[in-house]
Amino acid sequence: MRTPGELDEAFELGRTCALAAECDRDLRRCAQMYGGLFPGAAFGPEIYSALTLTSAFGAPWATAERLKVVNRAALWVLALDRLVDHTATTREQVNELIGDCLAVADGAAPRAAVTRFLADLRDELATVQEFADLHWLWREQLGRTLAGMGRAWVWRDTAAEVSLDRYVGNADSRGTCFVDLSHLIYAGDAWVRDHLEDLRPASEQVQRYLHLLGDLASYRRDLSWGGLNVLLLGVARADVNEAMTGLARDAGELIHGVRERSPRTATYLWRQIGFSAGYHNISGYDHQKW
Repeated sequence: MRTPGELDEAFELGRTCALAAECDRDLRRCAQMYGGLFPGAAFGPEIYSALTLTSAFGAPWATAERLKVVNRAALWVLALDRLVDHTATTREQVNELIGDCLAVADGAAPRAAVTRFLADLRDELATVQEFADLHWLWREQLGRTLAGMGRAWVWRDTAAEVSLDRYVGNADSRGTCFVDLSHLIYAGDAWVRDHLEDLRPASEQVQRYLHLLGDLASYRRDLSWGGLNVLLLGVARADVNEAMTGLARDAGELIHGVRERSPRTATYLWRQIGFSAGYHNISGYDHQKW
């Protein structure tokens, strides 16, 4: 016998999957525009589907057009992360890449595929009237992301001893807040665009959680590739799980404060944690208490 509401639930799941598929096609077309920035060996089909499923289930009420920037910003962060982690061999190369990205964010002409992608992202955001007044905030968050990636590169290169708290404090290297901000500027309502700085603490807390979740999910790959990973810094998995529990709890409290003023923004932020945890089958929190 069909459970009441079961058909409606199945309909919504199907519609969201169709939305993700439409976003996936757009994102693959986008990747083809930037030469060798997305080699197949590093960017298999699962990368695109993971990004678009995350955005679609995070904001199932949106259209593919409204999710265009969040998907592209997330893909750009992955491309940048690959260049920093696996292409740059010297600190000078990392600093040059950071400088080029910041220059393009300020309006300079791009000199490489990664900065051309960033320029196109910047120009798409500029179609939003309010972006002229919000550009400084977007540029600042980009700077935090770049600085975090540069700091992580140095830690790995020097085999630095990094505590769990310090590692979590460098969560901007994950780029989630940059992606969130780009999305909220592009697809948010008037209240959201007027309160982006107020929304930053909740976004930052989600980013800290995802920073650790991503490391648990990529541990084997980082182990084989020599990537920076919290578990490779001598931090016990139990300590990481405990930290994630606290981060999820604190994120929930911050998001609860957002919900009264912008329910959809709260849902978007909250679902990043829940969907990502489910996608990787890793939670780091108590399902009964969350």
